[in-house]
Amino acid sequence: MAVKDGENGSRIILYSTGCPKCKVLEAKLNNKHISYETITNENEMIQNGFMSLPVLKVNEDFFSFKDANDWINAVGGN
Repeated sequence: MAVKDGENGSRIILYSTGCPKCKVLEAKLNNKHISYETITNENEMIQNGFMSLPVLKVNEDFFSFKDANDWINAVGGN
């Protein structure tokens, strides 16, 4: 079963500008039926100190594109 937003206290946020890599993570999350929130506010991304995007936040952990792909692939579901 996929991790859903709110399950076991999980909160998943995709910080995205709509770039090709952002769209890859979005598609993978959707294909795995993982609920997430998308944040596109560039000021918030700058405040968080992000140097590149996309960034996936799961609870308090931040994942780069590669690590986010690995996390999504490891989650159950489709």
